[in-house]
Amino acid sequence: MKKTFKKIASQLHLWLGVSSGLVVFIVAVTGSLLVFEEELEPIIYPKFHVVEVPADHSKLPLDNLRDAVSSRYPKQTISRIEIEPQADRTVIFGLMKGKKEKDIFSVAVNPYTAQITDTRRENDSFFHIVLQLHRYLCLEETGKTITGISCVMFIAIMITGLVLWWPSRKQTKQRLTIKWDAKFKRLNWDLHAIFGFYVLPFTFLIALTGLVWSYKWVNNLIYLAFDGKPQQKREAPANITFTNVAQPGILSKITSETNRLLPHPGRIQFTIPKSGSLSITVSKVNEEASVSNIVDFLYFDKTDGHLISKRLYDNETAGMKARRLVFPIHTGSLWGWPTKILAFIVALITASLPVTGVLIWVGRKFKKKKAVGKSTAPRAVSRRAKVPVS
Repeated sequence: MKKTFKKIASQLHLWLGVSSGLVVFIVAVTGSLLVFEEELEPIIYPKFHVVEVPADHSKLPLDNLRDAVSSRYPKQTISRIEIEPQADRTVIFGLMKGKKEKDIFSVAVNPYTAQITDTRRENDSFFHIVLQLHRYLCLEETGKTITGISCVMFIAIMITGLVLWWPSRKQTKQRLTIKWDAKFKRLNWDLHAIFGFYVLPFTFLIALTGLVWSYKWVNNLIYLAFDGKPQQKREAPANITFTNVAQPGILSKITSETNRLLPHPGRIQFTIPKSGSLSITVSKVNEEASVSNIVDFLYFDKTDGHLISKRLYDNETAGMKARRLVFPIHTGSLWGWPTKILAFIVALITASLPVTGVLIWVGRKFKKKKAVGKSTAPRAVSRRAKVPVS
């Protein structure tokens, strides 16, 4: 019975691995790059993100920066503004032409001079392409289906892999240590089975959280488990005033009020709705929180900039708090550098598993063919064999 169970597990492990191996490799490699997206972005695009800080450190009002962008691109609408807490970072304006939300044109502005330092289409940026590969294989909905199915397959591969790895009492030491001086075949098996075992808890968690983006029902399951109901749709509240002309200095007023209400350091993002009847959403990341991805939301009137309502993290439902943890767990950003380095190593080892797995499979296939070839070869005639007399 035990042998039959292991044989079934072996076949499942093999054919699920062969079917999803290439997708797992691509997702793992791109995932390892995305771990350090925040750190690598300013290095890859220094002109877009970094500016020289003047001696007096005095920044211009945000309204001046907006006016500079609006005068340069009068036919486009500003849909978002990103302000980083670091003194040497640009303020980034997201522009939208027409109603195409997917194709955002970003403009980087020096906060000290209001000079436009660089522009780019977000769809053409390096990490946007990496993310598209990671989530959709650059195939949109078709790719999303493929990565989702492959993710489920990979979870089954990990379970069957653990069954195949599970040692007897005599094999425990062998299954926990890599024999680095062994021949290639044995070393390759060790790299696949033993490395696979050590990263399994982390890879399993990463794959499990990845299902949240592949399947809506998995996302809803989090809210059902913690709140007892599906995720509630959230939208910015309506404006209180109805005039179309905004008061001067409104963005600076909103920024000051945001920093007063939320004094902790963190990135601020303005989301300006297309509808004139909705208020401005301002989110601020709390970089002093014990874990990452802790964000508070404030809603301001588009006309005079007064505060309409607050949505603070402390007041969120248990389901929303649990959902906010999914992203940092999946990317390894939960506790900063230590978990990011761990996630990076885990992603690289995970990317190696389909490669070492294929080498094991090819080696076994080649061995079987060689064995079959020897068994079917004609036997040599013995010299002592009797020859019939004619």
